Amino acid sequence: MIDPHGVFLLVAALCAVIVLIVLIAVVTLNPFIVLFLTSLALAVVAGMPLAAIVKSFEAGLGNTLGHIAIVVALGTMLGKMMAESGGANRIAYTLIRLFGEKRVHWAMAAIGFLIGLPVFFEVGFVLLIPIAYSVARRTGRSLVFVGLPMVAGLSVVHGLMPPHPAAMLAVTIFHADIGRTIFYALLIGIPTAAIAGPLYAKWVAPRIALDAENPMAAQFVEHGEEASLPGFWTTVATILLPVAMMLIGSSANFVSAPDSSLNNGLRLLGNPDIALLVGTVVSFVTLGRMRGFTRETILRFSNECLAPTATITLLVGAGGGFGRILQDSGVSQAIVTLALHTHLSLLLMAWMVAALIRLATGSSTVAMSTAAGIVAPVALHTPGVRPELLALATGAGSLIFSHVNDGGFWLVKEYFNMSVPQTMKTWSICETIISIVGLLLVLGLSLVV
Repeated sequence: MIDPHGVFLLVAALCAVIVLIVLIAVVTLNPFIVLFLTSLALAVVAGMPLAAIVKSFEAGLGNTLGHIAIVVALGTMLGKMMAESGGANRIAYTLIRLFGEKRVHWAMAAIGFLIGLPVFFEVGFVLLIPIAYSVARRTGRSLVFVGLPMVAGLSVVHGLMPPHPAAMLAVTIFHADIGRTIFYALLIGIPTAAIAGPLYAKWVAPRIALDAENPMAAQFVEHGEEASLPGFWTTVATILLPVAMMLIGSSANFVSAPDSSLNNGLRLLGNPDIALLVGTVVSFVTLGRMRGFTRETILRFSNECLAPTATITLLVGAGGGFGRILQDSGVSQAIVTLALHTHLSLLLMAWMVAALIRLATGSSTVAMSTAAGIVAPVALHTPGVRPELLALATGAGSLIFSHVNDGGFWLVKEYFNMSVPQTMKTWSICETIISIVGLLLVLGLSLVV
């Protein structure tokens, strides 16, 4: 059985999350301050050494910002160029014409799914959010109706589909066949994205009243009639350039020997930060200079779009700090111990361990990689379960109920201009639908393969 101290840690963590939600959503205190104070309080209650508490929070915040700050900054600049040039509107016009206004949410889900294949969730999000703003504006539909299917598509492939790092790591740990894993992930991921995205968005959007003014959407402005907008393929090529570079990086081991100069060069080229940097610089030409903007104007665009991202970046970092406190205080280990003492089928155990770690740390990547490492030794002594399905069950568990310790939660909240309760009713429930539907489809697939 789990020891009394472990139970105490679990209760303390649950109370901390409840206090977080109440102070942010009900008392309406500054979320960054609340995350910082609650993290410190939880660390003290959990018995962490006082000298290590602030360092732990700083480490979590710093590690998170090291990736997110670059992604948000470069992605916002690229999005700003798409918007100011009219490129986002060009894509919006094309989608509306191809799918029709009534089915545009299905188009957004497909775009999220496809763009999300080679990129991290955060990268895909900042690349596509200008298109969501434009489609919502052009169709007069709620941003929830248009944007939630997009983030559902991004999230599904982030959690289930190689070559995402966590999914690849799970495939490696479980000794799964990557080809079969991708095939099963497509069988499971497409219906899951449809249910959690377009279908759920159509139901929940009328129940979420967004403010008419969205500070982030105001950065991405209208630009003229359709005839005056940049070409569709020019815009698409610009936004897909970082995606193509990341695909090249992920295929480095297939075209060159590991650790060779060519391999390292391809991996550097495919690094998300480098890919976004190149894409942003290229956009200054294709969507800037080629559209008649001066260097001074492009500099102004790239400077002014960063101010609204400061709050988002800090909140994402603070969520990472809270997650690190949960790890260093022993809460994550208590969750693992609890999961291992439950007598479940291996697929259910993989899902539950990943889900509990996700709830504690806020990171689907940490949840998937940690859970795979815990379950894999057990799987070696439990024949009859396909390792590909174990990897997918772990990925589904790692996506459950995103909340205040998850950077993705704050990205969606701030860019959609929603309150914390609204974000939970939309994004958090969307993630939970992905997790549960994904598990059910994995269990169903296990009966026939």
